Amino acid sequence: MTTLSLRTARRVLLTFLLVSGLGAGSVLAQNIVYTTAVPFLQIEPDSRAAGMGNAGVGLADNASAVFWNPAGLASQRGAEVSLTHSNWLPAITSDLFYEYLVGKYHFEGIGTFGGHITFFNLGEQEYRDENNVDLGTFRSYELATGISYARQVTRGLALGTGFRFIYSNLSGGRDVGSTQTKAGVSVGVDLAALYKFKPFELGSVPVTTSLGFNLANMGPAIGYTVGSDGRNDPIPTNLRFGGAFSAQLDEFNKVNLAVDFNKTLVDFDSTGSKSFAEAIFSSWKSIRVATSNAPIDKDDPTTFEDVSVLRQITVGSGIEYWYNDLFAFRSGFFYEDPFNGNRKFLTFGAGIRYNLIGVDFSYIYPLEEESPLANTLRFSLLLNVLR
Repeated sequence: MTTLSLRTARRVLLTFLLVSGLGAGSVLAQNIVYTTAVPFLQIEPDSRAAGMGNAGVGLADNASAVFWNPAGLASQRGAEVSLTHSNWLPAITSDLFYEYLVGKYHFEGIGTFGGHITFFNLGEQEYRDENNVDLGTFRSYELATGISYARQVTRGLALGTGFRFIYSNLSGGRDVGSTQTKAGVSVGVDLAALYKFKPFELGSVPVTTSLGFNLANMGPAIGYTVGSDGRNDPIPTNLRFGGAFSAQLDEFNKVNLAVDFNKTLVDFDSTGSKSFAEAIFSSWKSIRVATSNAPIDKDDPTTFEDVSVLRQITVGSGIEYWYNDLFAFRSGFFYEDPFNGNRKFLTFGAGIRYNLIGVDFSYIYPLEEESPLANTLRFSLLLNVLR
C-alpha cells in the first residue's frame, strides 16, 4: 500500500494553516481561536484594497466588489476585467502563488453581474510508500469560481448576492496511512448590502460616506476523506462590515478613508463543527484557548485564556490619495489578536490609471518578527472594456 510520507502530510497541513498568513511560531506555540478549511477564500484579492489595510467593504467600487461587497456592483456601469497575481508567503516557501481573475458587466434595467475565478497553488508534494521509497510527486491546489449580482433598491441602498463553487485538492487523491483521501468540494453563498448616504459639504469640501455589509461563504462543511466516518471541516463563513469616507479636496485631489471589521463565523461542539446556519448565531461568544501546547486545566488559569468576541474581530483601516484620477498612493494598518492569528502589519500601495488600463500593487510590512507575510506583494492589472 502506498501512502503519503509523514513529512509530506505535515507539510500539506502546515501549508494549509499558513495560507491565511498565520505566523509559524504562533501556530506551533499557541492555539488560535478556530481554523477552517479552504482559508484561501479569505485572501484579499485586489491590490488596491490590500494596500489600504485590507479594507474595502464600504468602497467596493470596482470589479473586485465581488469579494469585498457584491452590493457595490450595483452602482457600477460598463464592463471591467481585473487580474491579480501574488507569490504568497515568500518568507516561508517559493512555490505558493495566488491568482484572481474577476470581471463585471452592467445590464441596463436589470443590474450588474460579476464573475470570478480564484486559483491557489500549494506547491509540489512528495509521494512515498510505507518504506519511505520515493514514488514521485504531485501538486496540491485549490480553486473557486462563482457569479455575483447586485441591484440598486433605493437611491442609497443596494443589495447583492453571490454564489461560488469550491474545489480543494490537498492530497492529490493519495492515501494517508489507511485513510483514503479525496478532493474536497463545497459551495458558498454571499449576502451583501451597501448604503451610500446623501453627499454633503464639510466646509467647502464635497464629502460622501457609505456603510457596507457582507456575509460571505455560507455553505456546507468540506471533507477530504472517503467514508461516512470522515471528519468534515467548516468553510470560512465570514462577516465583514465597515464604512468609507471620500472627500473631493479640489478639482485634482481626492482622499478616501476606509475601515473594515471581520468576524469568522464558525463554531464547534463535542461532535465537531456546527452547520454554517447555526454558527452564524452561536459563534458570538467567548472561546477558551490553551496558552501553550499543554492541555487546558480549568482549575489552573495559567493554562488557558478566554478570548472575548471583540478579540475575535480583525480590524483593517486605510487611506488612499488620488491625483486627477491618474495616480494613487495608499497605506493602511491591519490588526488581529494574538490568540486569533496574531497578524499585525502595515500596508503600502500605489496605482496608476491611463485611458482604459490600470495597474495597482501593494506591499505588506509585518510588525511581528519572522512573519510569513514578510515581503508579500500583490500586482493587479485592470482593463475597463466599456465605460
